[in-house]
Parts: sequence; structure tokens; C-alpha cells
Amino acid sequence: MPKIITEKLSGIPIYKQIVIQIEEAIKGNQIKKNQKLPSINKVCIENSISRDSVLFAYDELKRKGIIFAIAGKGYYVKTNEFDYTKRYFLLFDELNAFKEDIYNSFMHALDGKAQIDIYFHHFNIKMFSKLINDANGNYSKYIIMPSNMQGIEEIISKLPLQDVYILDQTRKSLSNYPSIFQNFVNAMYQGLLHVKPSLDKFKQLILVFPAQKEPLGMVKGFERFCDDFQFNNKIIPKFEGNSIQIGDVYITPNDIDLVAVIEKANELKLDIGNDIGIISYNDTPLKKVVMNGITTISTDFKEMGQQLANMVWNQQNVKIENPSRIIIRKSI
Repeated sequence: MPKIITEKLSGIPIYKQIVIQIEEAIKGNQIKKNQKLPSINKVCIENSISRDSVLFAYDELKRKGIIFAIAGKGYYVKTNEFDYTKRYFLLFDELNAFKEDIYNSFMHALDGKAQIDIYFHHFNIKMFSKLINDANGNYSKYIIMPSNMQGIEEIISKLPLQDVYILDQTRKSLSNYPSIFQNFVNAMYQGLLHVKPSLDKFKQLILVFPAQKEPLGMVKGFERFCDDFQFNNKIIPKFEGNSIQIGDVYITPNDIDLVAVIEKANELKLDIGNDIGIISYNDTPLKKVVMNGITTISTDFKEMGQQLANMVWNQQNVKIENPSRIIIRKSI
């Protein structure tokens, strides 16, 4: 294969430069299956770089299944069927039932046509930055779920503009990127509007909003609805430690608070749907049966995954609002 040459001032980490050059050599048929790669010591000496940088690069290629090692002999190319154009970087905030639906639907729609590497930033900006920086240059498409984290625009801007897709939550500062997203303001407002006749029998609407990972659009939609229809209302960060009163309707984006409200209502022997109301966010099979059914505001996560796959595979530069709806059950 061609000689590996690294540039310390390029802005791309040394190990990543090595990974990219070997991948490019495989794609260009400059190195064949089972051919031996330059030794770690050779690459170190020729580039005056640390052994750790080269070892990290080779370990990364091993993890991807591109090369393999033989103890005492060195590193060899495992496959020459490497296709850079079909490798997608998928960055989620966390794994839960809803994200699993998106992922499974996305994978099913692609039907094995692309290699998908999934990562999670867990709402940690440092982790978000590291994962994107490490991925830069290694994938043909970058699908990113930024959630409500601030300061992510500069990080994402390091990626090729034409290869980035935003998933689930977007904002004006990300308007240059194609996206498939939920409109949380509209979903909350229209959902409550649809069940307003049922809400009229209650005295107060309470949004339980921790303001950590929940979309801020929920608050805007809730406040707009309450203002438009003069509903008594309040927003609390968590249910724990709060009293529960007959005539309250609790809106719970977080399932931890949903469980807490149900437990407290059962403790006080309150009739959910008559004494108090509950509206949860994001539908699951369990919410169909708990307490004879919990009303939910939810988008179709499977549809979101399918739309995402079509958008990325066909390289569509579009913005798609994934619709939400309220599913009425006995809790109101």
C-alpha cells in the first residue's frame, strides 16, 4: 500500500488520519485482502509519532472488522469489500423504548444496504463533542439527535454540511440541515385542544416538567393552550413531594412522574379519569392497559425511522415534521 503520511497541523487527529488512509487504500484497491499492513514501529518512525497513535488506529480498524491481527506477525487486511459510501453514524441521546422503535424501523427500512454504527451521548456535551470529533471523516452520513442541549452548533459544523441529518428535535440554528422532527409546541397544543371538552370538567392543569432532557416546546404549547382557554395551571419540576387534589389533571412527559402520580392516586383512593386526570407523553403498549388505559400524546416512532431511512438513502435535503396525535383513554 502507499506510504502512510500524517500531518500534525491538519486538525484531524493522527490516529484518524491513519484510519482514513488505510480505508482509502482498500477502497482504491491499493491494498488487497490478507495483505500485511506496515508495522506499528515503521509508521511511528516514518512519521515521528507515538506508538499509541498507531495502535489506536489499528485497534479502530479491527473494531470495524476491516483488519485482523496475528500474534507476533502483524496486522492484515480482513476484507476488501469495504464501502465507505454506505456507512452511517447514528448518534442518539439515550436508549429507551421510543428510540429503539426508531432504530429498528430505520434498520428494517434500509434492509442491510448500509452499515450503521450507533452511539449515545446521554445529554453530556463533552461526550457529544468527542463522539462527533472521533467520527468525523469515517462515515458518509451523520445522523444526530441533539435533544435540547445548548452549544452543539459549533461541534456539528465540523462535519460536512451535505452529510448531516438532524433527528427528533431541531431549532432555528440547525435550519441548514435536513431533518425529521417532532413539533412539540403544536403536539401539546393540538393534543390538549382535541380533548378540551374532557378537560373542562377538571379544575387545574399541571405540567410535570423536570426541564432536563424534555423538549422545551412542550412548555410553550402548554402555556399557550392554558392562556387561550383560561385554564388554571402550573408547572412543577417533579411530582414527588407535591400534594394531589381532586380536579387536577397531570401531564407527565417523564414516566417516573407518571408512576408517582398513579401511586399517589391509588393511595388516596382517587378515581383516575373522574377525580383526577392523567395525560402521558409517548405511547407504549403498557399505557394501553395500566389503570384501564392512560391517555397519551405521541408521535409514530416507527414512521419516523422509515422516513429517516428514505431521506438519508436518497440524500433528500428536506425537513419533515413527523405528526403527533393524542390517543384518548380512560385516564381523562
